[in-house]
Amino acid sequence: MSAPFLIGEAMTGGYGSGADILHDCTIAVEDGEIAVIVGPNGAGKSTAMKAVFGMLNLRSGSVRLGGEDITALKPQERVAKGMAFVPQTNNIFTSMTVEENLEMGAFLRRDDIAKTIEQIYELFPILRDKRRQAAGELSGGQRQQVAVGRALMTRPRVLMLDEPTAGVSPIVMDELFDRIIEVARTGISILMVEQNARQALAIAHKGYVLVQGANAFTGTGAELLADDNVRRSFLGG
Repeated sequence: MSAPFLIGEAMTGGYGSGADILHDCTIAVEDGEIAVIVGPNGAGKSTAMKAVFGMLNLRSGSVRLGGEDITALKPQERVAKGMAFVPQTNNIFTSMTVEENLEMGAFLRRDDIAKTIEQIYELFPILRDKRRQAAGELSGGQRQQVAVGRALMTRPRVLMLDEPTAGVSPIVMDELFDRIIEVARTGISILMVEQNARQALAIAHKGYVLVQGANAFTGTGAELLADDNVRRSFLGG
């Protein structure tokens, strides 16, 4: 079998000189697919995502993108390689307009960004309507659309989302998941951490259940939703 498009393999590490949070943890996503990391609070889900993006030191393990070892690269260098990361909070410039936020996402580009902005407005029509409005005035769900749109301005090969539906209503959550599916259909790989585990696994090609920084269950989204142990322990029965 060929190697996954993006893989953080056997990752062990933590923040600074602190204790290890990840323990031999492996997370991968195939080209153009959706991979979801779920698990209880404190399981190391966001830490695993940040490790893949180069935001903490790995004591062992590696990260590879398209077959290239990028373990030693800084986050900004990974962005240049085609990775985009949307944190859970503080992920927009609140005083800037929606369109200015999108323009900020293209900071590495030297070509015409108008076509990409138009594609994002097609994906998130509400942003076209709000493009002259300060992003800080938007609803929580609209802010998340701005954050995802800004990340897409880099034209990434992998889009990484940390709790994209945190704090939004069920209706907005479903809409965001629909848009995430649309992004994946364009060929972009999606790696996502989600507290809404059942809904996230329903759209996932691959799911990872983490417990105390280690892999507890791995399978397709459908397999994990059908697993009695996963349902009982992590999905509320």
